[in-house]
Amino acid sequence: MKAFMKAPYTIKILILLQAALGLGAVIGGGSLILDPTGQLIRIPVEMMKVELFPNYLIPGIILLIIFGIGPLVLVVELLLKRDCKLGQKLNSLKPMHWSWTFSLYTAFGLIIWIMVQMYILEIVAIVHLVYVGWALAIQIVTLLPSVREYYEPRDQAGK
Repeated sequence: MKAFMKAPYTIKILILLQAALGLGAVIGGGSLILDPTGQLIRIPVEMMKVELFPNYLIPGIILLIIFGIGPLVLVVELLLKRDCKLGQKLNSLKPMHWSWTFSLYTAFGLIIWIMVQMYILEIVAIVHLVYVGWALAIQIVTLLPSVREYYEPRDQAGK
């Protein structure tokens, strides 16, 4: 909590965006895992138009892990800026801290997830637009100069 209170306001915005995304996806993904028919959150199973998934179990697992647990772990790492060999190995935007890069990965992944949903369901709902806007907000905040500077290695930022 101390790290959050000391962080610049733009970092707090990024962390809140990621935290809210993660919490929502844990609830949504968990609901789909508990009830793969989708009735628990009022999604008709008939909407699933892909034979690959007979119900919402697999999408629920993906939602829970990728967009639920992932962003919640990312919140901690954005705050603490700890080293992670795997994270750094998967970081395509070196020398930036891997958590900063994963913030962008999460946003791009969310846009792809929503676009696939719209394609499969053959519908564009308000919720889809909200989440695409959310992903764009994450991208914009992540790319702000103050946020980039915060996640640059100290020797790179001239500090």
